[in-house]
Amino acid sequence: MAPDTPSVLFTVRLPPGATLDHAMRHLGLAPDEVDTDYGLVDLHNGSQVLLVTPAAAERLQGAPGTNGPFANPRIEPFGPVQRPDHE
Repeated sequence: MAPDTPSVLFTVRLPPGATLDHAMRHLGLAPDEVDTDYGLVDLHNGSQVLLVTPAAAERLQGAPGTNGPFANPRIEPFGPVQRPDHE
């Protein structure tokens, strides 16, 4: 997935130790539909999360063992940048 491509979070239930490749095969996702840099994150509650394109999320909605999509807001600093006193 290209760096500036919009993405949403999706959770999936997979066996412990599952990899991103396993998740992609299980969900029928192509590499350009998944943020491979983000990877597959274990939530330690029996589910994992990955970032997918909005089009992929539409296909996944309602699939057994999945939840989402969930927003993936950009995280940015709050307030003005503060400089250290010693500059």
